[in-house]
Amino acid sequence: MSIQLKLTLPDWLSAYLEDGPRFYETPAARMSLAIELAARNVLANTGGPFGAAVFDQRSGLLAGVGVNLVMASGLSLAHAEMLAISIAQQRLGQINLGADGGRWQLVSSAEPCSMCLGGIHWSGVKSVLLSARDEDVRAIGFDEGNKPPNWETALQSMGVNVTRDMLRAESCAVLQAYAQRGGIIYNAGKLGAR
Repeated sequence: MSIQLKLTLPDWLSAYLEDGPRFYETPAARMSLAIELAARNVLANTGGPFGAAVFDQRSGLLAGVGVNLVMASGLSLAHAEMLAISIAQQRLGQINLGADGGRWQLVSSAEPCSMCLGGIHWSGVKSVLLSARDEDVRAIGFDEGNKPPNWETALQSMGVNVTRDMLRAESCAVLQAYAQRGGIIYNAGKLGAR
């Protein structure tokens, strides 16, 4: 028996990678893109209020994008960070994004849930920029799983630079817009429940 997983990106998201190389030189520009992806996902009704991207820290080259597609795909692993990392790995042809001197940076519109925290570690990225905090995401009803209280320190001890709260108010506005639109708040064991 052959089983295939199929995850289809929204057309609007694919365009970010198909229209030629894109560069985002500053950390603020990179975070603005992650928040823009989250907002477009909500407005297009293609998924949850989360966006992420992987960039070359030196040049700002965009290597991967992701948005939350859990409900659209029926796959609990379809979080923005996981998709951005996976797309970057495929496009770059390398599983370990830290293998070439730590050039690659993950930028996410929210702090990682417990699954994405593990994904960050295993991806090999050496820098993470984060916007909304765990408590902001939980405030609209999402279950972020169990994370150690010192997760940031743990990542830093593994050589991953962590920057938090970048454009936090802007990302929180996307979370609130999703909640106000009645977006589905899914939780493990309660898929589709609010």
